[in-house]
Parts: sequence; C-alpha cells; structure tokens
Amino acid sequence: MSRTIPFTKMHGAGNDFVVFDGLTESLPKDLSKLARDISDRHVGVGFDQMLVVRPSESAEFCMDIYNADGTQVEMCANGIRAFFKFVRDQGHTSANEIGVETLSGVVRPQWAGEGLVKVDMGLPVLIPEKIPTTLATGAGPVLDVPIQLPDDIHWPGGPTELRASSVSMGNPHCIIQVDDIDSIPLERVGPVLEHHVAFPNRVNVEFIEIASRDRIRQRTWERGTGETLACGSGACAVAVASMLRGVVDREVTIELRGGELQIAWADKNSSIWMTGPAATVYTGAWPVEDGV
Repeated sequence: MSRTIPFTKMHGAGNDFVVFDGLTESLPKDLSKLARDISDRHVGVGFDQMLVVRPSESAEFCMDIYNADGTQVEMCANGIRAFFKFVRDQGHTSANEIGVETLSGVVRPQWAGEGLVKVDMGLPVLIPEKIPTTLATGAGPVLDVPIQLPDDIHWPGGPTELRASSVSMGNPHCIIQVDDIDSIPLERVGPVLEHHVAFPNRVNVEFIEIASRDRIRQRTWERGTGETLACGSGACAVAVASMLRGVVDREVTIELRGGELQIAWADKNSSIWMTGPAATVYTGAWPVEDGV
C-alpha cells in the first residue's frame, strides 16, 4: 500500500538537504533506499544529504545523516544548522541552544539571529590513526604530506605534486592548497582522492586557495555525494589545517561556492566555532510503500 510522507527542502550556504521528521511521521524501514530514491536531481528531489530527526537518549534530538548514495555518515556541519532551524520551525523546541546526537557525538548549535546558527564543533581530531589516515603516524598533526595520484589524473598547468593535510571533525577531511581552485578538474580528482588508499574510510576532499590572512576560498568533494556548494565540517577542517600551517589567523571567513562561513579557533585547547546561514526552500511529500 502506498502513501506519502512530508519532507522539507533546506540549505546552508548552498549545501542542500531533504529533512524528514521521524518524531511525527512513520518513516520507511530502509532509510538508505529512501535516500537513494529521493536524491536524484532529475527524477527525484535532489540533495547533498538527507537528514532525519529522531528521538535521543543522550540529547534533545538525534540527527541521522545519509549521503546521496545511501551511506550513513557521522557529521554534517551545514546540516546541523538546517536541522536546528527545522526543529524550531516545527515547534519541537523554542530553545536558543540544543544538543543534537550524531554518530560523531553530541553537537550543540545556538541560535544566532534570523537565519543564522552558531555551532560549537568541539575539538578537531589530529591523530592520524583516529582521522583515520595512513599519510602519517604518531600524534600528528598531518600537514603538507606528499600524496600520489595516478599519472592520467594530472592536468595541464596543475601542480606536479599534491601535498595533503588531514583533519577529522567527526568525519575525515583531506585539505590541499593550490594556487587556483577554479582550475581544478574536481570531477576527476575528487573521486580518486575520496577512495585513496591513504584513507581507509574514504575522505571528504577540500581544495583551497589562501586569499588573505582572514579569507580562504574552498571547493569541496564530499564522499558519497560529489562536489557540493558548501561543507561546514570541511570549512572547519580547512581552517584548522591552515591555522596550524601558519598561513591564516585564528578567525577566518571561508568562501564557498554557495556562501560564506565564519570559523574561529582560539587555540588547540578550545572548541572550533562555526557561524553560518540556514534556510528553508520549500516543502513537499514523497511517495513510499508501506513495509519497505
């Protein structure tokens, strides 16, 4: 028997989401299949990640995150801002700060004014084994390590050698500084780095261009999704790696293709703070089969 379930389309700096409310709706058992079905931008709704609101025993809410290929992932920083706006808009909370359980732990977003959310992203993970990556060993950090690509992946005018830094923000990131991010053939390089042997759990890839001491340009290839207009956890990882490399100050603006995020990290013992937008685009209903 078929029925429909409501969804909300949202975005944070262009990183777009479909949100389902598991507090009020009976959702299909196979959420990975639901994500794959609805993710196609031609015959479905389309999104970078699907977010599901569920009850939590360790926080006010739980957020499940699915990529377009149906894989479940640990964290999405742009998603947590959209999630917070969604539960406020749905009347599930009126609080200005909540705890949200994710696979990477409890994250605490704060309302920062109309359409803006500030998030305590916690401490970055810098130990290679815990990121995880085999680019280095020991205590870390993993900074500017040569990383090899197949010969047929190099492009005219591109660097002869890529140097990667790696940070986890609850999910793994590979950060590579180049002179011109617009020249990167990300559709070719992204998948190769995502599945590189140095990253056993695959990896999100950020190519960056340092514009000034307080501004970084970023392009992102997200594992299981492809190029996205923004990645909040990636912006945090980019800021951390760049600060540790000494090329930017402790407060930076990350310029993404879909908007800007403000990242602040006072010192190695402090949480990373991310501030950015969250917006609702439209609502709709998606058909599902009962028992599926």
